[in-house]
Amino acid sequence: MLKVGIIGTGDIANLNVLGYLRSQDAELVAVSDHDIKTAGQKLERWGLRTTKIYLDYKEMVDREDLDIVEILTPHHLHGPMAEYCAKAGVSGVSVQKPMAHTITACESMIRVCKDEGVTLKLYENFRFYPVYLKAKELLDNGAIGELLNFRINTVKTGGPSMRVDLTSFDWRLKVDMCGGGPGIYDDGIHKFSMALWLMEQERVEKVYSWIDYFTNTYDMPSIIFWTYPNKNDNDPPKFGSMQFTLAPNLYYPSNYYDCDEYIEISGTKGMMWINQCTSGGNFISKTPQYPPVVVYRDGEVKVYGEDLPRDWRYSFINSTEHFIDAIKKGTDPIYTGEQGRNLCVFAKMPYISQQRKEDVNWNEVTSGGEKEGSCIVEAPKDLDGTGMFKYYKRSRKDLKEGIRKGLKIKEFAYQYEH
Repeated sequence: MLKVGIIGTGDIANLNVLGYLRSQDAELVAVSDHDIKTAGQKLERWGLRTTKIYLDYKEMVDREDLDIVEILTPHHLHGPMAEYCAKAGVSGVSVQKPMAHTITACESMIRVCKDEGVTLKLYENFRFYPVYLKAKELLDNGAIGELLNFRINTVKTGGPSMRVDLTSFDWRLKVDMCGGGPGIYDDGIHKFSMALWLMEQERVEKVYSWIDYFTNTYDMPSIIFWTYPNKNDNDPPKFGSMQFTLAPNLYYPSNYYDCDEYIEISGTKGMMWINQCTSGGNFISKTPQYPPVVVYRDGEVKVYGEDLPRDWRYSFINSTEHFIDAIKKGTDPIYTGEQGRNLCVFAKMPYISQQRKEDVNWNEVTSGGEKEGSCIVEAPKDLDGTGMFKYYKRSRKDLKEGIRKGLKIKEFAYQYEH
């Protein structure tokens, strides 16, 4: 039985823990958090009252002889925590996305874990969402021919949705702690992951972006364009784009965060649409207009994945089960440290493009460039922390207006999909 410890018991821990609660091969034996009340509440919720709580993660690692550690803390803490765990002899270290706040920190984590013979994983759960797995299977089997263009729209919606501790936004709004912004860098890692994985790519060639800090703090609305490298001169050009839409007026109940994703992929023989991810399973999912995967080819439209679970939690469960299996067998996790670093490179490129007002090439974003100051993500000017509170105030006002007009779901109430 693998012994597991979790560092950080914030909102996301409720999802990261699910795979361990179901596992027959791993057991959560301890958690660490500077807020003992929060940690205690989480353990109560998980049915693990007797599990040990440590205020100092180092003490937990030193005392518990752990096989796996899940690091669920602010990004700038990932590096030192991962390296400490590796040097203490933990076999597997899983770091919540993004891997770190800088490319320099990513490479240091990779180097230390390799030196210590430790398996390092970037925890990016979208790769394990059942609907996306089905879409990938179809694409790999040539459902729409050679892949040409990828487009994803992330819609930041109104509620009701999972309650989030607003203090968690404080560090996400600080570039030196987050590495970017709460939208494109923190959440966007998921979407950049899909842009590479679904399109069978390891990197992009160049990026151009436009970012508008509408709330004076949140890095959206925004739109990002990129080109994929061609392997052969005769290959057709391949492109991608990502849009972050700010829609606080949009009534959109969610079991999780107040956002959702819609993907469109074009190929030489057809097109694919992938509907929803984060909020999959809500009332939109239950309509015939938004099935999980839609493929158009040869004049026919086919629907796939209607029998799949669309609740986002399964992506976390599947990801954790994969990591447990990797630690047992000594195989590579999804994602490796190198892949995690590459996603951080991709996610930093839009900010640098916005700062320069020009294309940014993949090979410009390096640890060396960070040291020279040529690829540093800068904090936006005239930041006003009250912008987010004004945004949420407007969103709550819109929701109350919707309720007055007859909306049925008035407040967040999690409904498991069976």
